[in-house]
Formats: sequence, structure tokens, C-alpha cells
Amino acid sequence: MKVILRSDVDQVGRRGDLVDVSDGHARNHLIPKGLATRATPSGEAQAAHMRQAAEARDTKAVEAAQEIATALVPKVINIRAKAHDGGALFGAVSEADVVIAVQAQTEIDLDRKIITIDEPIKTTGTHYVMAKVHHEVQFPITIEVSAEDEETE
Repeated sequence: MKVILRSDVDQVGRRGDLVDVSDGHARNHLIPKGLATRATPSGEAQAAHMRQAAEARDTKAVEAAQEIATALVPKVINIRAKAHDGGALFGAVSEADVVIAVQAQTEIDLDRKIITIDEPIKTTGTHYVMAKVHHEVQFPITIEVSAEDEETE
């Protein structure tokens, strides 16, 4: 069955795409949830318009993501964490910690879901995490983790 996607659907297509899916998938999932409509000649013209609008929005989103990447790639984000004398952290630096540090040091708001930490950051030193701001824009963020000075009384 040919349907016009009204929203981006993983492994099917993007908003405004005219796709051919199984009848059951269309009737039981896509159409009832409002993710797609049956393809008609007038609907195909509307789909073309939706694709043009989506491409314009996507172009603006890519430009904004590239501006964020240009601002963050050369920076080193400093994070202070409690650590043992040997440099091992008591916990690990999380995606949320990275987002908070980036916001505090650069005033750029990121969502923690776009940050990918391959291996848990459990030591002091320089580490790299990946940020995927847009599906076309992915870049590394340099993190410098240092031990938090504990004040003794």
C-alpha cells in the first residue's frame, strides 16, 4: 500500500515521503497513529509541498548545528569531580554533567540525549565525547576532568 508519511518514521522514511509499505503495517500502525495517510493524487501534491517545507527546515537545522559544532570543537570543557589521590573518580562523568558544564562555560544549551560517551569517564584527564546535534552533524567535545579540591576544616 502506498502511503504519505505525516511524520518521520524510523526505518520507513521522513515526513512527506511517498512510501510503499505492507498493508498490515499501514492499516494497523501508521494510519491509526496518524503517522501516515493513504496516497491519493491530490495527497501526492501535498506530500511534495511537505517535502519542500521539510527540506527548508532541515537546511536551517543543519546550519544551526554547524554553528554549534564550530563553537564547541575548539573549546575544552572543564569538569571538576571528586577523585581519589590516584586520579580515579568516585563516580563517573555522565552526559548530564557534560551538558551542564557546556551550558555554564559556553552558554550553549544541549540535550543530554545527543551526547554519546563510549566508555564511562572514571579518571581525571582529557576525554572526548561525541555530540550528534543533527543527523548530518556529529562532532567531538573535548572534556578536561580534574579533581575537586576538598576543603578540610
